[in-house]
Amino acid sequence: MELIAPGLLLRPWRDADAPAVLDAWRDPAIAQWNPQGDQLDLDAALRWLRWRADWSGGGHVSLAAADPVDPEILLGSVSLHRIHAGDASIGYWTVAAARGRGVATAAVVRLSGWAFADLGLERIELCHAVANVASCRVAERAGFLAEGTLRQSHRYGDGRRYDEHLHARLSTD
Repeated sequence: MELIAPGLLLRPWRDADAPAVLDAWRDPAIAQWNPQGDQLDLDAALRWLRWRADWSGGGHVSLAAADPVDPEILLGSVSLHRIHAGDASIGYWTVAAARGRGVATAAVVRLSGWAFADLGLERIELCHAVANVASCRVAERAGFLAEGTLRQSHRYGDGRRYDEHLHARLSTD
């Protein structure tokens, strides 16, 4: 499955993405807000890609965000997690070169629209650390309304627990 958005191609993960994923994991911003653990090598990236590419359990959908002109150029990741009973959570990251171009917002809008239409989801939640101001902008621009603050709800890459903002979008929004 591939989804197209303005300036963006959402496509299945490929083994060939492993070096770019490994580079992304080493970016301090991605490591802080999307930690992958201590083992950061090509084998770990391949295992992650293969897990993300396997949707057979029905609990997640994950796509690479790529350049539509050259789909080999990885711009980021967007995923639905905890898909169950009409609900899901969405997460994303973008490589440094793609930041500030609306890639994350376009990816979140496109995958959410697909999930509402094709999976029949009714609600998608988006959580981010309060300190991650860029993710708050993505949530707002993608039409996810702020619902509250979850106190010290998640441990991030530096090992500290952070307050998170909870945003959500409904199929009827």
